[in-house]
Amino acid sequence: MTHVSERSGAGTSPTGAGGDRQPWTAGTSRQARKRSVSYADAGVSIEAGDRAVELLKSKVRQTRRPEVLGDLGGFAGLFRLDTQKYKNPILASSTDGVGTKLVIAQQMDIHDTVGIDLVAMVVDDLVACGAEPLFLLDYIATGEVVPDKVAEIGAGIADGCRYAGCALLGGETAEHPGVLRPDEYDISATGVGVVEESEILSPERVEVGDVVIAMRSSGLHSNGYSLVRHVLLGAGRMRLDVVIDDFGRQRTLGEELLTPTKIYAQDCLKLIAEAEVRALAHVTGGGIPGNLVRILPEHVDAVVNRSTWRPQPVFDLIQSKGRIEDPEMEATFNMGVGMFAIVSPEDADRALATLTGRGVEAWQAGEIIEGSGNVQMIGQHTRG
Repeated sequence: MTHVSERSGAGTSPTGAGGDRQPWTAGTSRQARKRSVSYADAGVSIEAGDRAVELLKSKVRQTRRPEVLGDLGGFAGLFRLDTQKYKNPILASSTDGVGTKLVIAQQMDIHDTVGIDLVAMVVDDLVACGAEPLFLLDYIATGEVVPDKVAEIGAGIADGCRYAGCALLGGETAEHPGVLRPDEYDISATGVGVVEESEILSPERVEVGDVVIAMRSSGLHSNGYSLVRHVLLGAGRMRLDVVIDDFGRQRTLGEELLTPTKIYAQDCLKLIAEAEVRALAHVTGGGIPGNLVRILPEHVDAVVNRSTWRPQPVFDLIQSKGRIEDPEMEATFNMGVGMFAIVSPEDADRALATLTGRGVEAWQAGEIIEGSGNVQMIGQHTRG
């Protein structure tokens, strides 16, 4: 968040603010000088943006890596890549957002968790090719810069970067009066990582007999929220402050929906270092079949057995309230799995031990067989 700028603003009248004309001065033939108009009159406050950056500086500095040069406020973020660590370093990049989960955050006036979601969406795409996340740049667009709110959003982004081990190198906060309501905002980010060329994870590494390991999600993560809002808050007319017994701990619907996305980056990097990992699949939009298929070569299938895990209660709630068919659920939501690792059969136990030792709930969910590049979902989820 290096500075604040305007990308679009409310229209102005050539006759002055509000369309009013200045009165003629008595005894003169010239119109009196109009009142000077400021940027703030158009809805953009430079001072508010500067205040937001000041509130964020301490949090951003906590994400600093030794390779970062300079401080916030420059025209560009600088990062010294240590090329001595690699024979053939390959840069990886990813851009993403949080989607309509932001609507839930805005309705609940809770803004310090969606930044974690944002980082997760970016860095876990990077690590899926084996890349270590190096740094991230964020973008916040809002109808009105409220320094404390922007600082909350930015603090969540900084927290996510710390969890992922990457630097928050800079970004942009843009005020869009007349385009977004004062309480509305959208966020996105771009991340850059690095991987040794010979160690890039890809479908070509996957072999018949490999083991499919699932890593549990923290909940919905950041996908499918338009359907969630339609089913639960629209047609279902549920309130965000209602306590759902199945969630436990007197947890409300809103709290469950805002559960931050699990960040797997550091866990996966450790897994890659400890076991023979063939490929990783980050389960986002498209669900399990739509993302697992992306790491399969054409001569194999992935068999995933639903009976090896139970999805969180929130998925049952959405399915029952919306009367959603199983294929639609699996094509939209992660159904309790946020990341898959394909590992060699010899290293399956080591991989599970590594993840368990890091506090990641993981299990063997299936295997790789001869096929034609498809995902076979078999069995049924266990129910409580």
